[in-house]
Amino acid sequence: MNKALESIKPERPNIIITEIDSIGFYRKMDTEATVVEMIAGKYVLVEEFFSNGLQVLAELKRNLLLVHKEQTFEGKRQYRNAFREASQRLLLKVEDNKLLVKRAPEFDWLESLYPDVSKFYVSFSDVQSMNSSWQWYKNGIEVQTLGLSIHPYYGTYFPTKFDHLKLFDKWLKQYEGAKTSVINMGLGSGTLSFQLIQNGFKNIIGIDSNKNAIIGVAKESKRLGYEDNISLVHSDLFENCETKVDLIVFQAPWLPARHELEEEIDKATYYEKTLFPRFFEQAVRHLNDNGKVVLIFSNMAEVMDAKNTHPIIEELQKNKRFKKELHLRRDVRASSRRTKRRDAKSREKVELWVLSAI
Repeated sequence: MNKALESIKPERPNIIITEIDSIGFYRKMDTEATVVEMIAGKYVLVEEFFSNGLQVLAELKRNLLLVHKEQTFEGKRQYRNAFREASQRLLLKVEDNKLLVKRAPEFDWLESLYPDVSKFYVSFSDVQSMNSSWQWYKNGIEVQTLGLSIHPYYGTYFPTKFDHLKLFDKWLKQYEGAKTSVINMGLGSGTLSFQLIQNGFKNIIGIDSNKNAIIGVAKESKRLGYEDNISLVHSDLFENCETKVDLIVFQAPWLPARHELEEEIDKATYYEKTLFPRFFEQAVRHLNDNGKVVLIFSNMAEVMDAKNTHPIIEELQKNKRFKKELHLRRDVRASSRRTKRRDAKSREKVELWVLSAI
C-alpha cells in the first residue's frame, strides 16, 4: 500500500469500551421477558454459550413479526429497522480480542479491525456479520473469468453471481481501443480491475468511497502481483481524481434507494437519486479525446417495479453529454440448473453500455 493510503483506517462495527448496565442472559432464563426488556432499551449480555444469543434473536424475530405483519415494502422495511435497532442491544464481551462465551466462532477481524483496543462489547449481530465475512475472506471466492480466487475484505462488496463479469469479459475480448489508462469507478473487491489487467491494461486508477474497498484491493493486488498496475484513490466519484483517461468503467449499483444508506457497502447495491447525474456530469470531464464510458448495469429495478426509470436511458434522453455506441445484454441464470425461474427475476438481465462523449 502506498504512503498516501497508509493513513486510511477501515470502517468497522461500533463497539462499547465502557462498562454498561446490562441483563446477563443464560440458557434457562425467560427468553420472552428478556426480549421485551431489550426492545424497551435494555442491553442484554450473552453469557455462557454463543448459542444463547441465537436463542434471543429467534425470540426477537418472533416478537417483532407479531407487530410488523404488513408484507408491503414499507412494512418489511419497518420490521428490518426494528430488528436492527433492538438486536444492536444484544451484546458479547471481548477480552484479548477473543469472544468470552463458549463455542463461539473464531475469526481474525476482532484483532485486525481493533488493534487499538482488546477489551470491549460488540453486538451479537455484528459478530455474526464479521464471522460470515471472515469465511469468505479466508476461503476465497472462485471467479472463473479471472481463473483465480479473490479474498474480499470485511465490509466490501463482492460478486455472488457472475453473469455481469462474463458479459464484461466478452466485451474486453473484442475491445480494440486504447489501453493506456482507465478509471475503475466503484472498485468493490477489485474484480473488474483484475479483469482489465489480465486483458492488457497497464495503468488503472481504482476509485471507491468505501475505505474498506481501498484497503482490501491494496492487499489483493499485492497478493496477486498486480500492485504495479493499479493506483487506488479513496473518493466520492471523481472528487479526488484529476486525471483524464481513455476508458471509465463503472459497475454502478443496480437498485434505487428507498431508504437512507447508512453504510458504505449499501452503496454498492443501492443508488441515491443524485448518483447517476453526478457521475455523468463529472465523467465527461475525465475522458481523453475519443474516450469511452463503460457501464455495467441491470434491469433488475424495472423488473421489480415497472415505475422505476432506467438512469442510463434517462441520461441519454435528457442530456447532450453522451451517445450510445453499444448495448449488450445477457440473461441472469438461475443459481442452480434445477431451479425453475418462474418469478419476476426470470426476466432479469445484466447490461453493458458503451457511451462516448458528444
